[in-house]
Amino acid sequence: MLEKLFKIKENHTSVRREIVAGFTTFMSLSYIIFYQPALLAKAGMDADAVMMATCLSSAGATFLMAFLTNYPIALAPGMSINAYFVFEVCLGRDLNLAWQDALGIVFISGMLFAILSFVGLRAAVMNALPSSLRNAIAVGIGVFIALIGLQMSGIVTLHGATFVSLGEIHSKPVLISIFGILITLTLMAHRVKGAILMGILATTILSLLFGLVKFNGVVSAPPPIEPTFFKLRFPDIFSKVELIPIIFVFFSVDMFDSIGTLTATGHEAGLLDDGKLSKGRQALLTDAIGSVGGACLGTSTVTCYIESASGIAEGGRTGLTAIVVGLLMLLAVFFSPLINIVGGEVLYDHTVIINNNPITKTMQLHPIIGPALIVVGCLMLKDLVNINWDDFTEAIPAALTVFMMPLTFSITDGIAIGFISISFLKIVTGRHNEVNPLVHYFAVFFIARYIGFA
Repeated sequence: MLEKLFKIKENHTSVRREIVAGFTTFMSLSYIIFYQPALLAKAGMDADAVMMATCLSSAGATFLMAFLTNYPIALAPGMSINAYFVFEVCLGRDLNLAWQDALGIVFISGMLFAILSFVGLRAAVMNALPSSLRNAIAVGIGVFIALIGLQMSGIVTLHGATFVSLGEIHSKPVLISIFGILITLTLMAHRVKGAILMGILATTILSLLFGLVKFNGVVSAPPPIEPTFFKLRFPDIFSKVELIPIIFVFFSVDMFDSIGTLTATGHEAGLLDDGKLSKGRQALLTDAIGSVGGACLGTSTVTCYIESASGIAEGGRTGLTAIVVGLLMLLAVFFSPLINIVGGEVLYDHTVIINNNPITKTMQLHPIIGPALIVVGCLMLKDLVNINWDDFTEAIPAALTVFMMPLTFSITDGIAIGFISISFLKIVTGRHNEVNPLVHYFAVFFIARYIGFA
């Protein structure tokens, strides 16, 4: 049955490898189960209900990805758009919307995603990406992932003058993170299957032994979802025209985040055919449906997760990997104490220098998950060799895309700078016909967005 559904042999993989890949992906993104409730609670939402909504929406969307596309890609609430949901839409001075209205906007934008995905526009955008930008997006996301992992591990930290600096290497969380990196790389060097997962398990055990995380049991009853279930409201966007740009922000961020993630993970998994995803439309439609379902359950925009790259690095090539992730998401509602060990935070007091003044801050570190993200990010840099560095009009936009993703802490901004720069250079050199017209259209859109017209 598994062979018929997922074409295991045709994709040169095995059931065992897919299961290991699914566990690895789940371990890498499990932090969202606890991060999302804590964040959305700031907007007045019930944290326990948000956890349930996060698990259920992630599982449903990931199952849909498996059956519609047979891709090893997991979905969960997006990490950048959830902050926008809370701090700009719900708590911002200009809008200050109730979270119920914000969920209604997520639903509307999700329906817009679905319609455009169904007619193929989003897939057309993804397939219109020039080869140089496509490879640059994969590399940029790799650097972005590595930076997140370095921050989560405490290896790099905030500095007022240089933006970031080396963290306190002698501290327990950082030492455990470094151990996790070394053990993972050692296993990978010896071609041990499941190296990333084993590295996560090793750092988990070490964190328990050193008292960084606590064992608080195995099973707990699932919390009720009723406080957020179908509590969304639909604001009158025609009388409040200021809400229309908010819908398009949700739309554009999700669209370009998912395009970037699908491009990067698809390349890593060997899913691209002549640089295109054969089932890109279905994948993007799944992303859109996930957002609609998440809004109904009570969570912010659901999107394709770049942490899927960790499972792909372990050999995941089919939807069976996604099925494993979805099942673990469902099980997570019963085993939240165990999930909290891996995805939970380690609080650590650290002194940072801001404006030449030492300030002690409590850092929220993830020494168990961080090493996996660092290793995966480094592996994604291999696509640098596929960029045409001899062509100025291709090389510079690619380089800017790679730089801007981690420096702006936004996949979308990196893609935007890439679109704008390649469109500009192709036009001023009289080579505008070398790229798809959609590249020029979206360059104009991004420029309008940055100057406040969109």
